[in-house]
Amino acid sequence: MARINLLPWREELREERRKRFLLGLAGALVGAVGLILIAVQYLNSAIDYQTARNSHIRQQIAVLDERIQQISELKARRQQLLERMRIIQDLQGNRPVSARIFDQLARTLPDGVYFTDVKMEEGTLSITGAAESNNRVSDLMRNLDSSDLFDAPSLTEVKATTAGQLDQANVFQLTVRQTRPANVEDAQ
Repeated sequence: MARINLLPWREELREERRKRFLLGLAGALVGAVGLILIAVQYLNSAIDYQTARNSHIRQQIAVLDERIQQISELKARRQQLLERMRIIQDLQGNRPVSARIFDQLARTLPDGVYFTDVKMEEGTLSITGAAESNNRVSDLMRNLDSSDLFDAPSLTEVKATTAGQLDQANVFQLTVRQTRPANVEDAQ
């Protein structure tokens, strides 16, 4: 006997299920593609936002680097100014002392002695001069030792020279340390 399907509803139902399945599959595919597009767009906007933040941070870092360089230049300039101020203060403070040194040298100089060269390096005076006799040189050393500005005179050399038959001079070299007088220390 031949099989005849008298009830076409089963086939229609199967066809209906197949159409629904394909429609659901197409809907899921469209939904998945839509979700992927939304996710890609969200990620792209997040990347753009982060890139903008990074460029802003780079700009701010460049501004801060420039400010740091300006600050270091200002610190160097400040240090130079402080050094200049210190030098000026030292010069201002030593000005009366220099005048007192020359005054004291003139006061300690006995008759018959004169200086040809006076140099000062780091608190030590090197004096070169000529005297009529060795006694005059020893008087000079005693006067320097008794002075309140000078300490520890040390005779380096004495030479007898004859410029002519009648004139005889003793050329000498001595060093003496400068001390700070009590009234100058009180003033500072």
